Amino acid sequence: MLRQIALMLLASVSLAMAVERPNILIIFTDDQGYADLGCYGSTKNRTPRLDQLAAEGTRFTSFYAQSVCGPSRSALLTGRYPDLSKGWGMPGSEITFAELMKPAGYQTVCIGKWDVSSRKEIIARMPNAQGFDYFFGVLGANDHGVVDFHENNTPAGSSTNMACFTHLYTEKAIDFLENHRNPEQPFLLYLSHTMMHTVIDASPQFKGTSKGGLYGDVVDEFDFETGRLLDKLEELGLSDNTLVIYTTDNGPWCQEKYRRAKVGLTKTGAKRKSELWYMPEDSIFWGDPGQLRGGKGSSYEAGSRVPCIVRWPGKVPAGKVSDGLWATIDFMPTFTALAGVDVPEDRIIDGIDQTKLLTGEAEKGRDAFVYDQSGSKQIKGYGVGIRKGKWKLLLSGRKPIEGHKYVMDFGSNDIELYNLDQDIGEQNNLARQCPEVVSELSDVLERFKARRKK
Repeated sequence: MLRQIALMLLASVSLAMAVERPNILIIFTDDQGYADLGCYGSTKNRTPRLDQLAAEGTRFTSFYAQSVCGPSRSALLTGRYPDLSKGWGMPGSEITFAELMKPAGYQTVCIGKWDVSSRKEIIARMPNAQGFDYFFGVLGANDHGVVDFHENNTPAGSSTNMACFTHLYTEKAIDFLENHRNPEQPFLLYLSHTMMHTVIDASPQFKGTSKGGLYGDVVDEFDFETGRLLDKLEELGLSDNTLVIYTTDNGPWCQEKYRRAKVGLTKTGAKRKSELWYMPEDSIFWGDPGQLRGGKGSSYEAGSRVPCIVRWPGKVPAGKVSDGLWATIDFMPTFTALAGVDVPEDRIIDGIDQTKLLTGEAEKGRDAFVYDQSGSKQIKGYGVGIRKGKWKLLLSGRKPIEGHKYVMDFGSNDIELYNLDQDIGEQNNLARQCPEVVSELSDVLERFKARRKK
């Protein structure tokens, strides 16, 4: 009860003012590569609708998530790096942006992959308990080719049809807009797709039609379904007052070690060995990191630098490409600022309000971003590096995320310094040539860590 009262007090505006504030639509994919879209350089994937979205809004080239899925989602929802928000094991005591915006008059909907309740049915850590009026989706990933759906807190069947997700989730989002949206309230719709994670598949309409194999088929279908959703916003007269953000949770699963043989499913489900992954025959399920080094789980750029497109007609500049630095941890403070709600004062909030960056009033964005590889059990990969301006520092002794072995490239695993403006592929380690920069960034990172120990 006290928690609910506290959340109500954080809502600093009245319900009567709610209709004046923007709707917010987050379109969040899984394991998508930085260069998967035409507007980010792809020559094999067909993404006309996302390219159009970029033409109608701003495309960001220095946007960051976290390097793996659960930690990425807890950071997005809470505005706190995973060392605090705990990734897959996000506790119910964490406060999400939905918990802040719901009492301020927003309809709050979560559709798709949740992945912060330890992939278990733990009611106190599921979407309804974390501020969402409605939830349909899965609590975890599709690693083994089988998923269990939930509608709110109730089990809603299982499926081994990996081709169904993109269309199903889009239909659920459209159904909300058409049939369950309250026109007297703004809405927050968090559409968190399962594709393109691990066990990919495309519907018959798209399978075998792209230049990029099965992965390209999935990208093409996602683009088409996203177009359907955007068309529905337009049809319902919602486009002008809806802030649309498209991005992904982390970099692509592109390491060579995942070229594996098919692992079959049993009648009762999947083989439950974490080192085995179910893959359709002849599939290539990884995305394109472009010029970026590394992949999912990596502290190099391809681990956490991801595509991001933002559209809000008349507010966010159209046709702009911005190198302003920002991240998913900035979503909470940005959304709450737009909603007229204060962020919690009883905890560290790592995100900052990026409204001015989005609207073009500012160009710089964040001063720094910390590379965090921590999971949910032991925070072993916390604060492995930092980017400040054009400079990126990686500390020595980096290790794989606890319980996972995504990372294949540790470089020298010594102190590494890169000028990202000149060397986006992180090939030229300047640590020895620029010791003063290493010292400066090390001090910034140490001060950042020290603040969290208080």
